[in-house]
Formats: sequence, structure tokens, C-alpha cells
Amino acid sequence: MDLVPIGEAARLLGMNASALRYYEERGLVTPVTRSGGRRMYGRQELRRLAFLRTMQQLGISLNTAGAVLDAPGEAWRAAAAEQIDVLEELVNRARAAQWVLRHAIECPAEHPARECETWIGMVDQLLEGYTFAQLAAEHLTE
Repeated sequence: MDLVPIGEAARLLGMNASALRYYEERGLVTPVTRSGGRRMYGRQELRRLAFLRTMQQLGISLNTAGAVLDAPGEAWRAAAAEQIDVLEELVNRARAAQWVLRHAIECPAEHPARECETWIGMVDQLLEGYTFAQLAAEHLTE
């Protein structure tokens, strides 16, 4: 593939040219050259951009994506492990949210937040100092 200007690169990747410029500002990608003042990208840079776009779509931070691309082995592995912990917490919160909403849908009470004994008991436990994570973990393992 020949070099492509920033507009074409953005179109190929389904991104805005401003995102490519932002990645350059962050030091995540560098155009091969400039032609007539326009940034020009080759296959290697397009791969980096596709990787960065994918990581962002997956909710992975640019810091982690950049580390995976460029940091030494120990550093990028540590960044990836930290991101996995963040994602695990997100998954746990999502499961808890699903449980809360499923319980509401299945509850025979007209207004579960006001009438459901399970919800009222859970809120009372929150008032006693329990965290939602503790309560969710308890209910999700039942």
C-alpha cells in the first residue's frame, strides 16, 4: 500500500482526522512524512491506528494501548494486567446492575424500589454501612 493522506487514513479506519491528530499529539502514532502540509501514513502507521481505535472501542485506555504498542515487556504487561483488573470491576458492576434490574422486572410489587422487601432490606443494609459491591456479591452467588 502506498502512503495515504490523513483524510484517506481516517476514512479507511472509520475515524475523524482530528482523532488521528490527537493520537499524534499523544505520541501514539507518527506520520511517515508530510506532503504539501498533509500527514501521510503507511501500512505500519495504519495498523497502529487500527489497533488504537479498536482498543478505544473496547473501553481500554489509550495509556494502556500505548504501553502495549511501545513499552518494554514488563511495563506493557503490568499496564495490561491493571486494565484487566479495571475491566473485571466493570464486569462485576454490570452483573450487579443486571441483577438489580432483573429483580425489579420479576418482582410482583408494582414499585419494587418502594414495596419490595428484598430491595428495602438491601437499602437498609446500605444505610448500615454495607457497600453495594458486598450486597451484589452476596446476591449474585445465591
